[in-house]
Amino acid sequence: MKTILNQKFTRRSFAGLALATVTAFATPGLAQDTIKIGLIASLSGPSAKSGEAITRGMALAIDEINAAGGLLGKQVEMIRRDDEDNPGKGLTAARELVQREGVVVLFGGLQTPVSLALVPYMNQAKVPFMGPWAAGTPITQNGAEENYVFRVSAVDEMVDVALVERAVTVHGSKNPGMMLINNPWGESNEKGLTAALEAKGMTTAGIERVEANDIDVVPQLTRLKEAGADAIFMVANVGPSAQVMKSLERMGWDVPVISHWGPAGGRFSELAGPRAKDVEMIQTFTFSGNDSPKAAATLDALMAKFPEIKGPADVTPAVGIANAYDAMHLTALAIQNAGSTDGPAIRQGFYDIDSYDGLIKTYSTPFTPEQHDALGAEDYVFTRFIDGEIIPIK
Repeated sequence: MKTILNQKFTRRSFAGLALATVTAFATPGLAQDTIKIGLIASLSGPSAKSGEAITRGMALAIDEINAAGGLLGKQVEMIRRDDEDNPGKGLTAARELVQREGVVVLFGGLQTPVSLALVPYMNQAKVPFMGPWAAGTPITQNGAEENYVFRVSAVDEMVDVALVERAVTVHGSKNPGMMLINNPWGESNEKGLTAALEAKGMTTAGIERVEANDIDVVPQLTRLKEAGADAIFMVANVGPSAQVMKSLERMGWDVPVISHWGPAGGRFSELAGPRAKDVEMIQTFTFSGNDSPKAAATLDALMAKFPEIKGPADVTPAVGIANAYDAMHLTALAIQNAGSTDGPAIRQGFYDIDSYDGLIKTYSTPFTPEQHDALGAEDYVFTRFIDGEIIPIK
């Protein structure tokens, strides 16, 4: 059966598509009779690999869904927009996709500030919003009486507990410091890390901020070093995380760096220099070292669809692919359960999912009215970059 997502992409052609403002994955003639799923993500700039990964994961799942007959008798179509890491542009794109394009579910991207900007609108519009990456706790725990936001991704408050546990048990840290991006994602993790430390009767050596465009963070790191920091919790995406590691290299300070998953969203191993390999980074999935039959089959499908993928090293960041792949299949089940494309019905459809044998795990009642996050702390794994590949570590 011919599917909607039938194009193969090179890195050059993907970059060209990233800036397009037209329906990116539709076959002409089918656009008026399809079920449209929107995606707003980083499709350009230093975090573009995250948007590429989410696109690939969704595309692979949609291929499978369409090959099996589609949804409600129609083929599924993905429509993408580039948020350019900008909350205002993301919100404008969301309104356009919901009101003009008629997407029935909207997927978000890497950036927590962008997702947080979209949450009130999506709840007001009563259109489900699926998060396959951004980990800010308030995204799903947003306080809305009718919450339309779901997630297949990490959650900051649980990640922060895992980061603290690793610093203490693996590195024997007694006085860790924090390097946090100066935005709502950093604020979310400051709360989570502080609470996790307090639960162990610990405090922090200090909390320092890094801006997205900083090119030197030696002053902030020097303050942490002078305060006796024996480990650093790092929460930032690719660019600022790379600057942290380059500044540590300039200082000659060999301190453990335990990181949220921000560095996985782009060209971190290229930008961070020789210290990139020292970062211990949390993930929800990796193809490397994964012997599950589902992982092997999915990797084979990725290599067949995207010829530039030759093996696990070429699917960085695998977390974006895996989260988006499982999230798209769970979304399809919700639409099937709903029996329609009505937003409130699809929302109930998510609650009615019994089980799904996914790429990351087998999901059992992944969503309830009280719990909109399908993944938990037991699904996290620590990794590091080795020769550009994200490798699990113990």
